Amino acid sequence: MKMSRLVAFSSSLLLGTVLALTGAGVAQAKESVQAVDYVALGDSYSSGVGAGSYDSASGSCKRSTRAYPALWAAANSPASFAFKACSGATTGDVTSSQLSFLSASTDLVSISVGGNDAGFADVMTTCVLQSEATCLSRIATARAFVDSTLPGRLDSVYTAISAKSPAARVVVLGYPRFYKLAGSCIAGLSENERAAINGAADHLNAATAKRAADHGFTFGDVTSTFTGHEICSGSAWLHSVNWLNIGESYHPTAAGQSGGYLPVLSSKA
Repeated sequence: MKMSRLVAFSSSLLLGTVLALTGAGVAQAKESVQAVDYVALGDSYSSGVGAGSYDSASGSCKRSTRAYPALWAAANSPASFAFKACSGATTGDVTSSQLSFLSASTDLVSISVGGNDAGFADVMTTCVLQSEATCLSRIATARAFVDSTLPGRLDSVYTAISAKSPAARVVVLGYPRFYKLAGSCIAGLSENERAAINGAADHLNAATAKRAADHGFTFGDVTSTFTGHEICSGSAWLHSVNWLNIGESYHPTAAGQSGGYLPVLSSKA
């Protein structure tokens, strides 16, 4: 009986110690998350165009409270959060006007960029308004740009980020495929055009992932989270062409930001 009581007492003491240590570990983990200084850079896919609920102070940059950077910050309460992503931004725009909030104390950086350099808007305008042959030709031009010119531009941005924030974890987010092939759409682009646009997105992602890896950054591929939620899927997380608000066309909805982008950033941050 005495031995049983001794064992029970020892077990209780051990359990109490484990729980105390576990609680301390949770507190320390929470504190470490809150200590993060987070800077969100990039283009409209990061600013949240298409998600609505725009911060009026952001003007034409259209930063949304429903964009994945804002959602991550709301969920994780970082020590500081600088939301600098801007609609229409190219690699040059990021370098010239978005890096001022980076510093040696920055712990986390997220960025999506490259689509505007490759002519994303012009590709979609061409494909919507002109012939299939013209669309496919414009896509081929964009792919050639991704091969020849974009890598150097991405290198410039990534090098500048590393110079300002050498200890930061940098998560480079990619772009979704736009279309579910053989889907529910009965009008609009041809299946060949949709397949070529999807292929161009994959090509851009592959080039971006390679440059990110070469700089020691983490690439966040969103194609899997958007699978089943492309245009023509019947449950789209992307706007199709919107003639009443053309700027939101082919951008993620609020569901695309929270369901497509946020989980990827959360898993990489």
